[in-house]
Amino acid sequence: MNILILNGAPAGDNSITLQTMLYVQKFFPEHSYEQLNVGQKIKSIEKDFSNAKFMLEKADLLIFSYPVYTFLVPSQLHRFIELIKENEIRLDGKFATQFSTSKHFYDTTAHEFIRENCADLNLKYIRGLSADMEDLLQKKGQKEALDFFRHVLWSIENDVFENSSGAKANKGACKPAAVPEKESTHSAEGSIALVTDLAEDNETLRSMIERFVRVAPYPCKVVNIHEFPFSGGCLGCFHCAADGTCIYKDGFDKLLRENIQEASATVYAFTIRDHSMGSRFKMYDDRQFCNGHRTVTMGKPVGYLVDGALSAEPNLRQLMEARAQVGGNYLTRIAGNEADPDREIDNFAKEIGFAVQNDYQQPANFYGVGGMKIFRDLIYTMQGMMREDHRFYKEHGFYDFPQKKMGMVLGMYLVGSMMNNEKLSKKIGGNMTKGMLMPYQAVINKVKPDSGKEQRKKIFRKKG
Repeated sequence: MNILILNGAPAGDNSITLQTMLYVQKFFPEHSYEQLNVGQKIKSIEKDFSNAKFMLEKADLLIFSYPVYTFLVPSQLHRFIELIKENEIRLDGKFATQFSTSKHFYDTTAHEFIRENCADLNLKYIRGLSADMEDLLQKKGQKEALDFFRHVLWSIENDVFENSSGAKANKGACKPAAVPEKESTHSAEGSIALVTDLAEDNETLRSMIERFVRVAPYPCKVVNIHEFPFSGGCLGCFHCAADGTCIYKDGFDKLLRENIQEASATVYAFTIRDHSMGSRFKMYDDRQFCNGHRTVTMGKPVGYLVDGALSAEPNLRQLMEARAQVGGNYLTRIAGNEADPDREIDNFAKEIGFAVQNDYQQPANFYGVGGMKIFRDLIYTMQGMMREDHRFYKEHGFYDFPQKKMGMVLGMYLVGSMMNNEKLSKKIGGNMTKGMLMPYQAVINKVKPDSGKEQRKKIFRKKG
C-alpha cells in the first residue's frame, strides 16, 4: 500500500509523536511510506496545495499523526483539514486512522474530532491509538504500537471500518437574532470580554453578537481574532515555560492579558466549522499556552454564542463544558440559534449577570476533577522546567496528593480492620451508616434559625 503520514506536529521531523510511526515502519517494510509535515509547513501548503493534493490522492491509507494540543489537534493540522475541504479533494473510499501522543488530557475529544472529519471526507475510518508521550521507550508501548498497526492492516484487508456517517450541519435551520434598538442599562461593576472569529460577511453571527452586546448587563469589549495578525500557531517549543513569554513577537500575550483576562467574564462567539470553532480559534486556544497550565481566569464565568447546528455536535458541546470545568469557570450558558436565538441570548445575558454579581461558582465535575489531576501530576513531575506552573499550583493548593492525607489513610485502615473482624462487624451492624452521618449532622445543627435572613441581607448588600 501507499501510506501517507500526515504529521501534524509543529516540530516536523523532530516530533516525538512521529518517532512511533518511524518505529512501526521498520517492522512492515513491504509498504510504501510518505510523510507530509503539515504542522511545520502549513503556511507554504496554504500558498500551494498542489503537492499535498498529489500525495493525498496517491495514498491508500492516511495516518493523522499529532500531539494533542488543548483538547484537540494542533491548529496547523486543523487548518490542513480545512484546506482539504476547501480544495475539494476527493478521498472517497480511502482508509484513514490516527495516532496521537499526550498525557491523556482529553485525547478523547481530539480523536473524535478526527473521526468526524474523516466521515465528512467519506474516508473509511479505523479507530486510532492514543499513546503516552513516553510509551515508545517501554516494551509495553512498543508492543501496543505494533499491535495497533497490525489491526489497521487487518481492517483494510477485511474491509472492516467504523460507520462513516458524520454530523452534517444544517445551515438552513439556523436563524439570525433581532437586534434591539436600545442598549440595556450597564452596571459599572463588571465587564465582559467577547472573543470572536467574525468574518465580514457573517451576518448571522454578527446579529447574535450585536444582540448580546445590547442586552448584556455589563459593558462588552469585542475582540475579533479574525483581524489579529497572528505570526503562527503554537510551536510547542516550551520557550514560555520559564517566564510565560511567547517566542512570537506579535503581541498576542499582551492582547490576552490586557484585553481578555482582566474582564469579569468571557464570552466566545463562533460559527461551527468542521465540528469545531474553526482553525483560527484553535490557534487562539493553542497560543494561550503562554499561560502554561495555569488556570489564570478561574472563578470567572464563561459562555458561548454558537451559530450552527449544535444539536448535531455532541463532541463540541463536551469540549466546551470540559474547557470551562478544567479552567475553574462556571459555564453560564451555550446559546445557539437553531430555534429561538433571541430568547437564548437574553437568558444567557441574564445568567452571566447573576454569575458575576453573586460570584457564583460550582464544584468541578468529572471533566474538571479528572483533567486537573492529570495536570497536577504532570506539573509536579516537570516542576524544574515549568517553574511558573509549579509556583501557581503550590500557591493554589492544587497538589492534593492522596498519599499525603495520612490521617484519612490511617483512619480507613482502622475502619477496614473493624469491618474484617466478625464480632465487631456484627456489633456495629447498621451503626456504621449512622457514624458516617455524624459530621454532616453536626454541620446542619450549627445553622441558626435566622441564618437564611442573614444570608439574604448579604446578597442584597452586594446588589446595592
